[in-house]
Amino acid sequence: MDTPEGWDLTGKKAVISADRRGWTGFFAAALTEAGADIAIMGSENSDMENAKNKASSNGGKVITKTTNLMSKESIDQSIQNIVDEFGTIDILVNNAKADFGKRFEDVSESEFDTLMGFNLKSMFLACQSVGQTMLKNKKGHIINMTSDLAVRGLWNSVIPCASEGAIHQLTSSLALEWGRDGIRVNGIGAGWLTTEEKSDDTEPDLLDRYLPSKRRGHPNDLTQMLVYLSSDSCDFVNGQTIFIDGGALAHA
Repeated sequence: MDTPEGWDLTGKKAVISADRRGWTGFFAAALTEAGADIAIMGSENSDMENAKNKASSNGGKVITKTTNLMSKESIDQSIQNIVDEFGTIDILVNNAKADFGKRFEDVSESEFDTLMGFNLKSMFLACQSVGQTMLKNKKGHIINMTSDLAVRGLWNSVIPCASEGAIHQLTSSLALEWGRDGIRVNGIGAGWLTTEEKSDDTEPDLLDRYLPSKRRGHPNDLTQMLVYLSSDSCDFVNGQTIFIDGGALAHA
């Protein structure tokens, strides 16, 4: 990806959270290609190490921190270690997400707590922790990854939709609260993505019906927006969630 003028991240220090979807490496690589040094934090069974390998190929410094993303103590310790090593944090990408499909009446309390904890609480904790540095510096960029489920419903996905909606509101409300302190908080709402460069879709009728693009997206479809929202060029963009979904919401 050629980095447009004004989107250069050279000298910037970024933190990105990892999960098991396989998207982290694409986002991390985009940040390092734009010039940032990055720290990836996640559990041992996340895609953290694969993401490090992908991002390291662009040069720049890439470190990993094994972190329990649902633990304030673990996140605070990782963030402090990153600040000690990098000197500061300019960019936070809350990427880690989980999902499951289940009828609402069958969802257990434990399943509810786990999904809300991983999707929402982890973002809350990371924003609070990194925010201490950004508030002192009077600048920073936070990008919360969400999906089009933030603004529409889906069968057998009440709890995932609720978590995405909460992330959407966290993004806009935190932008209001921290915007006057120089911190920009925005989101990227992903559509139906696959990590395969080319895939034989098993449900072409659904694609034709719901996606004007007639294809599923790829994490690389989101990377240029991620770099833009991480750069100083987006100084006047705050509290926005930009949906990149192949036109799915236009259909809705």
